[in-house]
Amino acid sequence: MSSAISAPPQRVWRALTDPAECIAWDENRLSALDSMDAYPKPGETMRWRYRMGSIPIVMKERPIEVLIGRKFHSKVSLGTIRFDQTFTLALEHDPAEGEGGAKTLLGMKVVASNSAPVLGAVVDRFEVRRITVDRVDATLRAITKWCENNA
Repeated sequence: MSSAISAPPQRVWRALTDPAECIAWDENRLSALDSMDAYPKPGETMRWRYRMGSIPIVMKERPIEVLIGRKFHSKVSLGTIRFDQTFTLALEHDPAEGEGGAKTLLGMKVVASNSAPVLGAVVDRFEVRRITVDRVDATLRAITKWCENNA
């Protein structure tokens, strides 16, 4: 899934990689539990205090590939749920808008297994897919709103 954001790629990249901004646009990410100095550094795990619904959990995020301003691929775990998450950024320019027409096409891809253990039960692949699509949609909407309103 992707979203066209009326902001330059540098602005969108900052929203994805500045821990204070991540906490600001992601209503479920409550605070960082680790030092924020090296984020996002490939191979270094960042832990976040996170809320899944009304349940407080720890989200672990381990960047795998970081291409500044272009790609941010990480392995994420939310309690027992694990997935790969990749953000890609591309400059999109609308010639009709002149110099102010710079936009960023932000892509988000999440790869999750077909089932996920949750509190002693297993969520089947259809529910995992629904949860994943909802997460991607909510994330893209939140980043778009944050970047367009907080340039």
